Amino acid sequence: MVHLQSHIDKLRNHVVARDPHRLAREALKSAVGNDGYRGPGRDRIIGTLRELDPALRARVADELARQYAELDADAPARLNVLVLLVVVGADLPGDPLAAERAAELAKLGRESSVWRGSYAQVVVEAERAAGRPLPAPVVAFFRRCALEAYRDPESVALAKTMREPVLNVGEEWAERALAALCGDPDDPWRALLAHAATATSAKPSAKWDKAAHALIGALGPDRVREAVLPWLALVGRPRTFPLRVLRYGPDANLCYDPFNANALRGLTWVLSLLPAHPDTARALGALVETSLKKVAGLGPRNPKVANAGVFALARIDSEAALAELARLATRITYKATAKLLDTALEARAEALGLTREEIEELAVPAYGLTEVGRAEVRLGDITALLEVQGARAVLRWRGAAGKEAKSVPAAVKRDHPDELKELKAAAKDIDKMLGAQAERLDRQFLARRTWSYGTWRERYLDHPLVGTLARRLLWIVDGTPVGFADGAPRTLTDDPVTTGSEVTLWHPVDREPAEVVAWRDWLERHAVTQPFKQAHREVYLLTDAERTTGTYSNRFAAHIVRQHQFHSLAAVRGWRNKLRLCVDDEAPPATRELPQWGLRAEYWIEGEGEEYGVDTTESGSYLRLRTDQVRFYPIDAPGNSAHCHGGEYRMWLSDGADPVEPLPLTEIPPLVLSEVLRDVDLFVGVASVGNDPTWQDGGPGGRFRAYWTSYGFGELNQSAETRRVLLERLVPRLAIADRCTIEGRFLHVKGELRTYKIHLGSGNILMTPNDQYLCIVPRSSAGTSAQTGYLPFEGDRTLAVVLSKAMMLADDTKITDPTITSQIRR
Repeated sequence: MVHLQSHIDKLRNHVVARDPHRLAREALKSAVGNDGYRGPGRDRIIGTLRELDPALRARVADELARQYAELDADAPARLNVLVLLVVVGADLPGDPLAAERAAELAKLGRESSVWRGSYAQVVVEAERAAGRPLPAPVVAFFRRCALEAYRDPESVALAKTMREPVLNVGEEWAERALAALCGDPDDPWRALLAHAATATSAKPSAKWDKAAHALIGALGPDRVREAVLPWLALVGRPRTFPLRVLRYGPDANLCYDPFNANALRGLTWVLSLLPAHPDTARALGALVETSLKKVAGLGPRNPKVANAGVFALARIDSEAALAELARLATRITYKATAKLLDTALEARAEALGLTREEIEELAVPAYGLTEVGRAEVRLGDITALLEVQGARAVLRWRGAAGKEAKSVPAAVKRDHPDELKELKAAAKDIDKMLGAQAERLDRQFLARRTWSYGTWRERYLDHPLVGTLARRLLWIVDGTPVGFADGAPRTLTDDPVTTGSEVTLWHPVDREPAEVVAWRDWLERHAVTQPFKQAHREVYLLTDAERTTGTYSNRFAAHIVRQHQFHSLAAVRGWRNKLRLCVDDEAPPATRELPQWGLRAEYWIEGEGEEYGVDTTESGSYLRLRTDQVRFYPIDAPGNSAHCHGGEYRMWLSDGADPVEPLPLTEIPPLVLSEVLRDVDLFVGVASVGNDPTWQDGGPGGRFRAYWTSYGFGELNQSAETRRVLLERLVPRLAIADRCTIEGRFLHVKGELRTYKIHLGSGNILMTPNDQYLCIVPRSSAGTSAQTGYLPFEGDRTLAVVLSKAMMLADDTKITDPTITSQIRR
């Protein structure tokens, strides 16, 4: 900032000399050099200009107008000139550069905000004095400025005077809401939106709720719900006009407008005061997820709105709201929101006298399914069939004669639009809940849950939705393993099991290998595709190397993983982790607490690299991590931490406390060891840079080339070994079986042009005769096709990638993608 006293002294000298040219030039220098400064120095400069006699002020105004014309059209100093013109021309005849002032002010509507004040408030006052209303985008700009962390009091005071429009323009949902308003200033919808915009706290006060109830009463609860829910469905869509993208920081076009975000919070609170309705719970759940989508340089879009959605769901006493809370609890990884979800579910469980696990089981609705995975709904002469097929719901249509229609019949669209809408919504809800319940069931292995036979049948096997998952899993009834086939739980010899006392979930770690193989054969014989790996689940037993190290495992050390992907995976699997920043700070290891076992698992990690912009994001978080040991401690042991960039982990101890040693791995129950190491294997297998086909150059500076090669084509880990065993059974049934062989770590595929070696761990490809690397980047939606036939489990994306690459390369003469053919034919 230029020293203001210097400007003041020069201005006074030019006043004595009555030199308008130098006065104007010095005033502009002061404005440009100290834009945004608030304090007595700036006030003295403005006071000096205002004290000029009218004749001199008129000459200074003329000089400022000349300087404005000489500036480039996009020069920021143009606004400063206009501000100075307002100051010196306050009571002069005419309104110099009025049109230009309005045009410059309108440009602010394309700015996201400024964190420090500017002289623009002076221009606003001049426009208002001239009787011209501010454009809506300009109002939005000043409101955003008033909500910045480093806002100044003048910006806040100015924004409080801006009453219209009641929401900021620029977001589709807000503009849809504004379009519903009439011109009457007493419009009750306007009053409701204005009240919603006052939601600036974490929770509504009793006074806020009372006012909201009155506004709802004036409009009618049904009208409020029918209007607000379509608005919420538009949240997160692209802006109706873009804001200028700044060089640093997140893209404002991907963020919520902060003024409108307050209104969204208020609208969620309003919805929670309405009579319960399934559509309300559905909309609030979607809003929570939309608000937590990540934005580069920012993180979640708007956690405050997400948290408001959770609060609203927690206030609604309905099955649908409870189901949304339970579903979100399995999907949300953002720590603050996840904590609110846990609190809400714990409170609901306590109120009903149930455990948290029981409330999650009871919270799963049927979504209209009348039997396991199926419902029939008559709509006139048409029958709608809603069926669960694998991991998704399918809606089919059958006419009076029993013939199926390929699309929604016209008669249904015409005569039953509401029922059609509800069926489509149910199918979407089922899709979401199936994924959530599969995640929950996959985490039950370490929960030590047991069920009575009757409860198990009610909440799992015979539940209309959960049953579609539970009937594809293996269970233990009174010590006897069972699977579901032909309408009943059955043993390996297909004997039905119709009664029992205690039921637990089957896990291969404590079963004989022959039994595991037998159940795999049983699943195949009955064509059961499990929702996740169970019979084929990897088992991680203690190795000789781990017996030697004693208290830690190096099985997954020395890997390079993408930090943000690792962070997301860890959260999904119930681990706690802190993103590493390239700063002088410490962080704990990734940890998973296992209260049922009294244990805490730790995976030691550190930031990789030290060059900003190469090894970090713009916000300074590491792009990659280097992995180290896995350890176990008593759950109440003091935590460890290490510098984010690496170094020794140390235990933080209170005064006089003794350090707690890690537990010997031989004392860790085999189930716990296996499941924890399976999680870690998942983190490495998915997040490692070694399975990225575009990294053959070794990444920044080529420094990871050796790691990429060793991982991408090296020894198979446990999950890849499982994949190899499965492929040995699967490949002989493929249409391309005569072109495929499995040798060691690779699936060999003989094409017409080349022979290819697909690594079973990474999916990377080498070509004969000289092991030339072939880069094929799989689509994000890569999946197995009908050509692969039966698969025993869902969810192995690498398996899907290996199979899809094999299918394509076996017929390599038909490949048309130039990025692939240019590599094969050279």
